[in-house]
Amino acid sequence: MNIKWIAIPMAHLQSYHAHIYFNAQTLDQARALCEAATEKFAVQMGRVHQKLVGPHPDWSCQLAFGHEQLADVTLWLALNRDGLVVFLHPLTGDELRDHTDHAIWMGAVRPLDLSALTG
Repeated sequence: MNIKWIAIPMAHLQSYHAHIYFNAQTLDQARALCEAATEKFAVQMGRVHQKLVGPHPDWSCQLAFGHEQLADVTLWLALNRDGLVVFLHPLTGDELRDHTDHAIWMGAVRPLDLSALTG
């Protein structure tokens, strides 16, 4: 087996985004989850978008946080998402790979619109 490992310096993995997907029925649940995350971890909460933005196929809210919070935030979201889909990715400077090869999904994998992302 010939495996090619990706070597990305830790300096390039300073931050992450977690996108919480929701719809009209789960809007309050998603907002509460994001607000609770900001209180518990002091992550940065973006707008609660009740429209499609960027490559995302559903309404979403973004949480931004540093690599030192990755394990705690990821585990907390996994345990508290209560059926919401969470899309998590690093920010390495390669938007396309960050949203595909480097992504972590919690719940159903959703199709992204990758047409505007750069590699």
